[in-house]
Amino acid sequence: MRNLVTIYSRHGCHLCDVAYEILELLVLELDFDLEMIFIEDNPVLVEKHGEFVPVVFIDGELHDYYRVNIERFKSSLAKRRQHQ
Repeated sequence: MRNLVTIYSRHGCHLCDVAYEILELLVLELDFDLEMIFIEDNPVLVEKHGEFVPVVFIDGELHDYYRVNIERFKSSLAKRRQHQ
């Protein structure tokens, strides 16, 4: 089963774009599904994540805010895979 990495984002968010670009490159190496969800049209998501974007989840569990630390991401993904 492939892992799902989700980025909650806003349009025009530079940090969100950078996070997506990094994760898009890691998809090739680590083989996971990647989706970006824009929160502007969902008041619940704006309330929950509005001040923290980008917010990265791995398989529905919070991984990190703002920036993607590549080594930390790889480690977290590896741990998730060990427990599947």
